[in-house]
Amino acid sequence: MSSSSTTRHTPHQGQPYPGPGRQRTPGAYRLVRTAPAPLVPPQLDAAQREVVDHTGGPLLVLAGPGTGKTTTLVESVAARMERGADPERLLVLTFSRKAAVELRDRMATRLGGRRPPQATTFHSYCYALIRAHQDAELFAEPLRLLSGPEQDLAVRELLAGQIDLEKAGLGRVGWPDELRACLTTRGFADEVRAVLARSRELGLGPDALARFAERVGRPDWKAAAGFLAEYLDVLDLQGVLDYTELVHRAVLLAGSVTLPAYDAVYVDEYQDTDPAQVRLLHALTRSSTGAARTASVRGGGRATGGSTVVAFGDPDQSIYAFRGADVNGILDFPAAFGGGGVQVLRTSRRAGAELLGATRLLTQRMPLTRLPSDKVRAHRELAAARDGGRAEAYTYPTASAEAENIADLLRRAHLEDGVPWQDMAVLTRAASSLPSLRRALTSAGVPVETDAADTPLRHEPAVAPLLLALRAVA
Repeated sequence: MSSSSTTRHTPHQGQPYPGPGRQRTPGAYRLVRTAPAPLVPPQLDAAQREVVDHTGGPLLVLAGPGTGKTTTLVESVAARMERGADPERLLVLTFSRKAAVELRDRMATRLGGRRPPQATTFHSYCYALIRAHQDAELFAEPLRLLSGPEQDLAVRELLAGQIDLEKAGLGRVGWPDELRACLTTRGFADEVRAVLARSRELGLGPDALARFAERVGRPDWKAAAGFLAEYLDVLDLQGVLDYTELVHRAVLLAGSVTLPAYDAVYVDEYQDTDPAQVRLLHALTRSSTGAARTASVRGGGRATGGSTVVAFGDPDQSIYAFRGADVNGILDFPAAFGGGGVQVLRTSRRAGAELLGATRLLTQRMPLTRLPSDKVRAHRELAAARDGGRAEAYTYPTASAEAENIADLLRRAHLEDGVPWQDMAVLTRAASSLPSLRRALTSAGVPVETDAADTPLRHEPAVAPLLLALRAVA
């Protein structure tokens, strides 16, 4: 329930309910709509204010951790609506469902009951776009998205089917001899999935991938091109799409239909976008530019030079390359969007001076050659809004020794320094290391709460023993 619909329970004091013949009894309650509490806008620094006051054209905002990136985005949307913008002509795109929910909640709270603009993920936007233009004659049912495990199963079944076809002399793909022994392994299926995903993110179809494979002399990639064609045929027959194919189809569709015209498009976590998502953003901004130019000509004014797209991101935090994210998207933003400006949020409100100094030692080794050097320098030399913080590095000979010492550090912090358990966190590089780390912490008496989204189903405490029993029986 939004803030404008907050309810309050009040005793009836024996008065009758509205309506004939209805009497309230002592102890009953009625719901009363209360006005939303007034929200005091946050205090913005000069760099944030420049972003909020930006009115037209592309803008890249370099925002390090704790610099108020989300606050600045929300205030930018609120300021544009206060200047009379229609929320239906504003679009906010982000990387994850969790981030989209947070943005929607914060914008709704900031706008005090007014309808906020659409805030969604790239994939949700693509799905809605395809559903809106889905051919009813070809697809009686809505397209369904494949989950990761479902896609893995589909790829492995297709690979197994190709083995049977080759044995019967009917194989179409023709994998190299040195790879045929690997076709049934999970690792090979994962590699094939990665090739399929990267191909579609780059906009490559089976024919283009095959030509590229011949040009560089990669017979395995040429076989993957044949597999891609078969895989896409199966998806179409089943009426399903995987996530990379979803964005690819949306980009193709954007070139043949009239997209909604937006006055401004805001993109959060831009460093996590892949090439297909960047192409979709170009299509959205081209549509908005055309609509703005048409409206300007009809009104007797001068056509604007470019659409408003504001991208927030930090190239130093680009960590999803294994999912197809390409840091070149944010590095090429000024050139790709017609010489857009670059603004830097310069104050870190989360990390103390010592932590910022430690991160600076790392980022200095990461070149960012395609962005203005003065902007990069300002981005990496953040001013700390508070003191405190400490960074220490430890090395251990084995993974088990590492887990035991992590548990010891946490116990000492709680028992000797009085740090509450809820104020501690352990970050891991991969979800696969969570079960062993959880066992080590639990054995040492450290209470553990693991985000369910970070734990594979097969590693859940209730599922792992069942799988072990099934393997033993099999």
